[in-house]
This record gives sequence, C-alpha cells and structure tokens, in this order.
Amino acid sequence: MHTGLRITAFAAALAATFGTAYGVGKGVDPLVADNASAPHETHGRPSAEQPGREEGGGHDGHESTPPGGLQISENGYTLDLATARVTAGQRTELRFTVRDGSGKAVTAYQREHDKELHLILASRDLVTYRHLHPTRAADGTWSTPVDLPRAGGYRVFADFTPAGKGAEGLTLGADLAASGRYDPARVPAPNRTVRTGDYQVRLDGSLRPGRASELKLKVSRDGEPVTDLQPYLGAYGHLVALRSGDLAYLHVHPNGEPGDGTTKPGPEISFTATAPSPGTYRLFLDFQHQGRVHTAAFTVRAGTAPGAQDPAPSAPTEHSEEHGH
Repeated sequence: MHTGLRITAFAAALAATFGTAYGVGKGVDPLVADNASAPHETHGRPSAEQPGREEGGGHDGHESTPPGGLQISENGYTLDLATARVTAGQRTELRFTVRDGSGKAVTAYQREHDKELHLILASRDLVTYRHLHPTRAADGTWSTPVDLPRAGGYRVFADFTPAGKGAEGLTLGADLAASGRYDPARVPAPNRTVRTGDYQVRLDGSLRPGRASELKLKVSRDGEPVTDLQPYLGAYGHLVALRSGDLAYLHVHPNGEPGDGTTKPGPEISFTATAPSPGTYRLFLDFQHQGRVHTAAFTVRAGTAPGAQDPAPSAPTEHSEEHGH
C-alpha cells in the first residue's frame, strides 16, 4: 500500500488565437459536475516513492525533469485528437485515437483503476473541469460525449498505459477549442471551504513546492460528518490539482484504500502531494455518497515557505465547476 503521485503538465499555449476561432454563440453557465478515480497509485505512472521518477521534484520547487502532458507525442505514442473544435453549449462527440510509432491505432491497454484510459478536460481559466472515461471501439477509436458550457480554450489530457511487459504510463495532451461568445474569467479566489449541493468540504493542510505535504479534506452534510463514503473506482476520494497559467498537472490518490483495515469511509480523506513550483493551483476533489459522485473545487497558493498559503475564508464558497463522467 502506498500513495501514488504523478506530476505532469499541460502545454502552455493554444494552437490558435481564439479571437479568430470563435463564432457567434451564447454563453452557458457552468454545471456542477460528477466523477472520480481510484486508489493508491496514479494511472500508469510510477509513484513519487520510486527514485528518479518524481516529476517536478527538487527542493527549491523547480521542475527537475521534463514534465509529461506537454507533448502530444511521447515514447513513440501520439494522441490523435480528431475533434479539435466544438461549439459551446452543444453536445458533441469527442473522438481521438492513440497511435504507436508506426501510426497504427493502439487497441491493447493495461487497466488502471478499472479503466483502460482516463481523460481529463479542463478550461484554461480553471473554471470548467471534467474527468471522463471514454469508450474504445474495436479499431482503437475512443469517444465520449461532451457539452462544454463556455467558449474558450481547453486542454485534453489522455492518461494510459499501453499493454506489454515493462510498459510505462503516459500522459499526452492536446488543445481543444470551444467556439462561441468568449468571456474571459479569472481563476476563482483562494478558499478552504466549499459547498457542493447539500455537502460541505473543508480543506486543511498546505500545498508546498518541491516538498511532500499532507492535505486533509473533511466531508459533511447538513452540518453532520459523512462517515459512509462509498468507493468510486477503488477509492474514497480522487484529487487532481492544476497550476494556473500553464495547467501543470498533479494527480494524487488517498493515503490508504477501502478494505485495507485502517482507512475509514470518511469524513476525512487524506492525500500526500507535492507542488512542482510556487504558484496558484486549483484542487478538484471527487467523492461518492449514496450512489452519486460530487466534486468540490478549491483554489490554493503554494509558496516557498510555510505561511505562504492563503488563509481560510470565513464562509464556504459555492462550487461551480463542471465535471462529467
């Protein structure tokens, strides 16, 4: 049993200027979202406990190795995004293929957390977020419906491990444009308590650059602690962190797992994470209760010293990110 940690990064720039990419459309308010991921290991990536594999390490918070997710191709594999543009507010089938070095579609994968491939989709302003699980056709084409609420730039991020002995987990990224009326948004203000539906989630702990630290998230409902969280894809909680600016990506899983004899099903979910650098991050927690998956989103700042973290607000903020599965 161990805590998995992977730090990867999205590309920092869009493929095209959205001033010319967007047509006339109407804005759609974000929706509260659902989904989660799984237990004690990251999807296909060796954990930070394994020497030489932590991305974004370094005691001074500087990234010591080239982060994953920046590239559309890596280790002979390429993310071929067939749907590079959608219309905001319209349901669209997002289609893509992972190709090997010969250009053939990959059709054999290792299952990680009950899935062959996990797909993260996030807007550049970090307001919209989704963790998706697309389906694969026999010819290797992946597809999933998406309905993005707002025009703007998005990043699609495929997380998978090809089948084969000794195969390493890969994180490939590509840009996605959602056309329509574009209203730039700011990253939400720092917060430590979030409401999502009837639930309230409290974040304790600091995200530190280059140093592992514990993050504890406590779930309550109508003022009462939730002590019967349900496993979703093998875990009581799933946490993703995205760095504002370039969308550097951290994917962590809880300390412990259901059925290990020590991990309780709430109200507290504990994670260990390391920020790749100082900066502002959005944290997205997925948890399941009474058959439904909920998402709580936080904004935190990772500084170079303790105390650089933002204080908790006096009142909980409403969750407004969109998330789907």
